[in-house]
Amino acid sequence: MVKLNKIYTRTGDDGTTGLVAGERRPKYDLRIETYGTIDETNAVIGMARLHTVTMPDLDAMLMRIQNDCFDLGADLATPDTGEKLDYEPLRIVDAQVDRIEADIDLLNADLEPLQSFVLPAGTPASAHLHLARTVSRRAERLMVELAARDNETVNPAAIRYANRLSDFFFVAARWVNDKGRTDVLWVPGKNR
Repeated sequence: MVKLNKIYTRTGDDGTTGLVAGERRPKYDLRIETYGTIDETNAVIGMARLHTVTMPDLDAMLMRIQNDCFDLGADLATPDTGEKLDYEPLRIVDAQVDRIEADIDLLNADLEPLQSFVLPAGTPASAHLHLARTVSRRAERLMVELAARDNETVNPAAIRYANRLSDFFFVAARWVNDKGRTDVLWVPGKNR
């Protein structure tokens, strides 16, 4: 369990931050940007949850995802360098990917097939879930970029999980729009 007694440490005053194993990196480092964007995703989920309290099943899914986002951040903050650690690093596992896929399937079963692209609109919950979708998609792009770099590693299950996140948010955004019935659809060329 994490125990934080003091919030400010002054160790980042030099423009660096520490990874879990102690390595210091610049705060603009791609790995830091990547798990920071996962944290941003988590904050947006918190905003969406302000509008899902009357939907207990969906709210419980979102709460699980928020917890998973902390796991994902910890995974990213502990790169696998091949060195033996004194502890077992927290990693995203396939069971978490399977769980979010099951949640997607459960919500998607209630939706009619799409006839057009959906605009990020509708209910406040839907708009916030669409925002979570776009932020999580950015996090995924950063993770893939990080994984492509020499001397960097990213857990493949973490990349799969990040890919499913945006899918989940898209389906959930439609689901809260009266199961897609009040989706706002894109009309190509409508304002020409």
